[in-house]
Amino acid sequence: MNMTGKKALILGIANKHSIAYGIARALKEQGVELAISYAGAALAKRVHPIAEELGVEQLFECDLSKDNDIKNMISILAEEWDRIDYIVHSVAYAPISDLNLPFHHISRHGFLTAMDISVYSLIAVVREADLLLQPGSSVITLSYYGAQKVVPNYGIMGAAKAALEASVRYLAHSMGEKGVRVNAISAGPIRTLSSAAIGGVAQMQRRIEKSAPLARNIEQEDIAKTALYLLSDLASGVTGDIVFVDSGISIMAY
Repeated sequence: MNMTGKKALILGIANKHSIAYGIARALKEQGVELAISYAGAALAKRVHPIAEELGVEQLFECDLSKDNDIKNMISILAEEWDRIDYIVHSVAYAPISDLNLPFHHISRHGFLTAMDISVYSLIAVVREADLLLQPGSSVITLSYYGAQKVVPNYGIMGAAKAALEASVRYLAHSMGEKGVRVNAISAGPIRTLSSAAIGGVAQMQRRIEKSAPLARNIEQEDIAKTALYLLSDLASGVTGDIVFVDSGISIMAY
């Protein structure tokens, strides 16, 4: 695998526990030049030291719910880069008031917000980056098994992740003629800023330790290794796929 000199845009780092951070660090170790975006000023004190650690010069505060923010980010990036080889989309959000509710109690605002930031942001970034994406470029996003089966307390995000996985397939089709691949990693539960807001994560992790084929929970590094594969030319024939990195718990009937 030779990724030296490749250029990657990483969306969704919040701190060193973020899945996106693990992927960014792995890419950096492979010689990839990085650009990073973060959601807002409140995260700056966490993300700026990470950017310094990874030698990132292109660092953007970008609200992915705003088309103008995305356009400005890509425009500035285009002044420095002639292409984007990889996009890593690790972005998910729903209002805290709509998490852990019975599904029929979810508000319209919460549903639309979750879909906008967790799903449409991927489409919007790919659209704006279209001219910088070249044949052989690769895009990945992060999903979870709650997109396909009911996971207690995951309600609104389960619907959003289902829409995200469908969007991966449609993006793979629409970008395929250009030679750009789009895939998703369905990662098992790990402790992140996002997962901390969802009840029952610790119980799910205990179940995985008891019932999953590998009898252990996944770690940040497990996801990062799969991301390297999907982004690299090793996966040159893989697109529109959802790759499970969950110690095998998704194959179990109970």
